[in-house]
Amino acid sequence: MERWRNQLYFGDNLKILRDHIPVSSIDLIYLDPPFNSKATYNMLFKEPGGEESPAQIAAFEDTWKWGKESDQAFHEVVTLAPKKLADLMEALRSFLGVNNMMAYLTMMAVRLVEMHRVLKPTGSIYLHCDPTASHYLKLIMDAIFGVANFRNEITWKRTSAHNDPKRCGRNTDIIFFYTKSNNYTWNQLFQPHGPDYQARFRNIDADGRAWADDNLTAKGLAGGGYDYEYKGARSLWRVPEETMRRLDAEGRLHFTKAGGIRLKRYLNEVKGVVLQALWDDIPPINSQAKERLGYATQKPEALLERIIRVSSNEGDLVLDPFCGCGTTIAVAERLRRRWIGIDITFLAITLMKNRLHDTFGEDRSPYRVIGEPADVPGAEALAQENRHQFELWALGLVEARPAKEKKGADAGIDGLIHFTDDNTGKYKKVIIQVKSGHVGVSQVRDLKGVLEREKATIGALITLRPATRQMREEAAAARDYQPESLPGRRFPRLQILTIAEILGGKTLQYPRLGIATFKKAPRKGKGLNPEEKQGEFKEIMAEYIPQ
Repeated sequence: MERWRNQLYFGDNLKILRDHIPVSSIDLIYLDPPFNSKATYNMLFKEPGGEESPAQIAAFEDTWKWGKESDQAFHEVVTLAPKKLADLMEALRSFLGVNNMMAYLTMMAVRLVEMHRVLKPTGSIYLHCDPTASHYLKLIMDAIFGVANFRNEITWKRTSAHNDPKRCGRNTDIIFFYTKSNNYTWNQLFQPHGPDYQARFRNIDADGRAWADDNLTAKGLAGGGYDYEYKGARSLWRVPEETMRRLDAEGRLHFTKAGGIRLKRYLNEVKGVVLQALWDDIPPINSQAKERLGYATQKPEALLERIIRVSSNEGDLVLDPFCGCGTTIAVAERLRRRWIGIDITFLAITLMKNRLHDTFGEDRSPYRVIGEPADVPGAEALAQENRHQFELWALGLVEARPAKEKKGADAGIDGLIHFTDDNTGKYKKVIIQVKSGHVGVSQVRDLKGVLEREKATIGALITLRPATRQMREEAAAARDYQPESLPGRRFPRLQILTIAEILGGKTLQYPRLGIATFKKAPRKGKGLNPEEKQGEFKEIMAEYIPQ
């Protein structure tokens, strides 16, 4: 693995961890594994043969159900894993039984073993979860990383209030923080003082800085002080006379009406409170947030920024094995860390690629996508292995979003592109069908019918197989679309693109004045912007004034 290269992997993170990530190569791991916490809690413990819980999410609907794969993983854990973990998993199975919860814990256990392997001795791991399974995951983390390497159970207040009938509102998540050894990266961060503390700084200097006065005498302090007179005031002072003169020259002394001398402490120079385990100062992503991309489990960048800053340095390698919409890699890129993202759905891979492009433009670091087809044989292999993922990959090639969240009936529409071509602000749409098998003229006629039914502007057929002459003729017979705002421009109403043509550079034809297929991430530069420097306070006078 090249040191400089960032990586996006498509596939099962267990296989990728084992096949591609070297031992002791990762500085920081953050993971937010999917779990259906909205399902009825008791349903997660129901034995197979009874009513099963709903599919967790489309990409993981098979992973978190007890079956052949989880049974094999359990056998692997109890026969090959360290004894503490093996004993724990057997005890959990005896207690929980064979059900979806046990499948989830088993599949997490084998992955966490691999994460421990790839983590550097100085590395840290943050596991983000909710109360549904956090108590079981804590035991598994203890068994793998060691009780002595548990650092914090961080509570993130993810929303101000949550209305849950007949129970306390569930408005917090849990983040378990472990290290691999006692020698780990830690960059101390500080949180701003609360309103009551800040209210003490009610004096304002001519330059607009708020300050509060503080004691300069050493009376009552162990170890004594410095006995001298300064500008008519004699006392036992905390600082030597030389320091007193320097503070006076810097305008940091306050001479009271009673003839005393006190120290000016400026609010913008106070370090703040050492980072605590309750994180109630990072709000969730609301509907108006600029960074909101519409991904259901998207976490705020401020949350990942705090984790990455406190447990890694510039140039370190950050891994997110459940990458989702790519918040971890976007923040790691901005903070000049190297990164690896893994996800099992091409929808996530497409979101991450778009996010990196929209956020950093040409300033983004080079990266490689591993696991996506690079040619027609690769596309054919993906279609044979998983037609749903082939469909998501093909839609990503033309920057279209899926028209449905899960596998199943699609009403003749696999993907959508929304665009505007005038100043009305109204969006028009391109509907897309993806075919990986045999195609003929009937598919073009079907697309024409869907186009008319949906009152869409343009219809496109993406096909893995070559298009026949009759298909091309049928598509060409449809009238062109001519936008009023673009005189002289014509766009084929029905378009056919083969995978070979797309990989060769051919694109869909439609007006591109305003495209809103995916919500664009806001453009950001590398490093920390002034308003993003959470908890960074200048240290002053530490050598002679106790904080």
